[in-house]
Amino acid sequence: MTRVLITGFAPFGGERVNPSWQAASLVAAEPPAGLDVTAVELPCAFSTSLDALRDAVLAHAPDLVLCLGQAGGRPGVTVERVAVNVDDARIPDNEGRQPVDEPVVPGGPAAHFSTLPVKACVAALRAAGVPAAVSNTAGTFVCNHVAYGLGHLLATEFPHVRGGFAHVPWAPEQVPDGTAPSLPPATVAHGLRVLLATAASTPAGHDLHVTEGATH
Repeated sequence: MTRVLITGFAPFGGERVNPSWQAASLVAAEPPAGLDVTAVELPCAFSTSLDALRDAVLAHAPDLVLCLGQAGGRPGVTVERVAVNVDDARIPDNEGRQPVDEPVVPGGPAAHFSTLPVKACVAALRAAGVPAAVSNTAGTFVCNHVAYGLGHLLATEFPHVRGGFAHVPWAPEQVPDGTAPSLPPATVAHGLRVLLATAASTPAGHDLHVTEGATH
């Protein structure tokens, strides 16, 4: 059994739900064959999210970690390639904090790359009928904070664990007028099961050698 930790965020920005947590819960309730999946909800807060993540890693001793966040406006699941060492919040977090140009980890490297096979994961999502793409920016809000914090945690304390971050679109209930892209959490969860199975079966350091670049 491959042990997997999957995280989502609490609702933020006045929303009643967060599709990242909805999808994470569904995956843990019905995990892919051969994977033991635990879901943990992280606070959408700069000051506490990384402590909660570290506690979850210590408590569940995963082989793989997949952190999820909401990216309203994106049409599909976007698997993040890289996270940067900067917090620059356009809106306050759930504790009212709004850091500007502050490092996630003082003295840490400029960026951490995902150690999941991001291109293979995207290909698997598409093959499962779920819109997906490689993303080269996780933003500068709490999602990037956790993506970078996860990369730093694994690089410095848990080098045998692989992990990464993915964004999910709004749930349909968040855009009832249909004016923005959305995906049902059940559809996202279906894709995430395939993503996790792909990550677990792909040897460390291997990925598809295909183009998933972007010009902007």
